Amino acid sequence: MTLQSDRAGAPDAAGVEIRIRAVLQAADPEAVWAVGGPDGPHAGPADEAPARDVGALMPVLALWPVIGSLVTEEALRLHTPLTAYGIEADAATTAHHLLSHSTGPAAHTALARLAEHLTGVPLAELAAIRVWRPLGMTGTAFADGTLYAPPADLVRFLSHLLSPAAQPLSRAWVGESLRIRTGELTPARGLLWHPAPHGTWSYGETATVWLAPRLGRWALLLPTRPPGPLRTAFREAAFPASAPTPV
Repeated sequence: MTLQSDRAGAPDAAGVEIRIRAVLQAADPEAVWAVGGPDGPHAGPADEAPARDVGALMPVLALWPVIGSLVTEEALRLHTPLTAYGIEADAATTAHHLLSHSTGPAAHTALARLAEHLTGVPLAELAAIRVWRPLGMTGTAFADGTLYAPPADLVRFLSHLLSPAAQPLSRAWVGESLRIRTGELTPARGLLWHPAPHGTWSYGETATVWLAPRLGRWALLLPTRPPGPLRTAFREAAFPASAPTPV
């Protein structure tokens, strides 16, 4: 892969690659990773890797963008109780609550049921039609109930989230998701995404993706073993505190 400079023009990609390779060599040499910006990958061999199980990232790759598309077209209001849409739930439960305060399979199932109820289309088909195909994520699909994707498709997805393009995911939806939506409550969250140091937002505990709009940078890590401290060490290498801010 040809290394490129960061969006700010700083020749930082080579330094990022050196730091990350040093971290992975000690902890997980076979891990798949990449770092890039709105223009695509800047470092990492992810574009050469085959499709793999990315089920742990299903909420951010399928649920979150599908819900965002429904919000953008005003078919869904985040603060309207789910019961108003004919979904069985506690009276106070909203899509906003599920995205910002709830985690785990129950919340994800409720969001999927909501999207399917509003459209009459299964989630797998919704994600393919509304998100994956428009972005050229041709290798991303559900099989036997698990989501598979080649890392190159994840690169396309993350690059789009930092690009100025408004389709298939609106800039407003990405921006609204990457800000604290939990007030003074802890842990702090956006809409599905979690705030992390150095202006980054993350999703995932094993396989993980990061966005840093202030830096115009994203990163992905698909480990081959339980990441333990690797996740933090990788993030620190990909998003050093001294990283330049784009102008």
